[in-house]
Amino acid sequence: MRIVSYNVNGLRSAINKGFMEWLQTSPADVICLQEIKAQQENIDCQAFEQLGYEHYWYSAQKKGYSGVAVLTRIKPDHVQYGNGFMQSDAEGRVIRLDFGDITLVNTYFPSGTSGDERQTYKYQWLDEFYGYLHLLRETRPNLVVCGDYNICHKPIDIHDPAGNKKSSGFLPEERAWMDKFFEGGFVDTFRHFNAAPHHYSWWSVRAANARANNKGWRIDYINVSTPLQARLKHAEIWPHVKHSDHCPVFLELTPGKL
Repeated sequence: MRIVSYNVNGLRSAINKGFMEWLQTSPADVICLQEIKAQQENIDCQAFEQLGYEHYWYSAQKKGYSGVAVLTRIKPDHVQYGNGFMQSDAEGRVIRLDFGDITLVNTYFPSGTSGDERQTYKYQWLDEFYGYLHLLRETRPNLVVCGDYNICHKPIDIHDPAGNKKSSGFLPEERAWMDKFFEGGFVDTFRHFNAAPHHYSWWSVRAANARANNKGWRIDYINVSTPLQARLKHAEIWPHVKHSDHCPVFLELTPGKL
């Protein structure tokens, strides 16, 4: 099972930059998209279907904002839209698909960069999402939780940790949540295979030549609950794929009960 997580920063924009041509290379069996900024009717979905992908959408109520979607060549047994929290669901932040014994949660964590109000909501959302995952694990223990977390976990995950210690996305409270998340039974799949520095998944367009100079942040993850650790086969970050200010992250799992 090959999984990609990709914040496309506007699916229509990504399509204009070659996303469909990239999709033709068959990068994964399941492709989780965040920040699609589109409704299903805005996109030519036949193009996905012609490549063998079913598609599931959970768009924000606000047009041109947020939203998640999943393209999959493996038919899910069950799809759940949202996580039951009103504001999160209005912003289209969580979609869940069950594939046999695996449950995949595709999510777009809020950003706190626009001010104190959104940072406060980010903390609220983190608490709600943590509870949602741990309740879900009681009946679905094999979880894959992928998406744009909008948090760098450790100094190795950001190009300038000292300069960003007061920046949303690298605040002590956010990093402590990541500690709690991993200590609570999840595995950072990229770090499971790669302990080297300078691997990032997002580069600010506001900083001159940030991507060219690899001055980035690792805020996109595909993490799994500990029962799936033995089935981890390979994980990568693909900075050469450029349809967004983010790049895709990749995980391959060995087969289970599909």
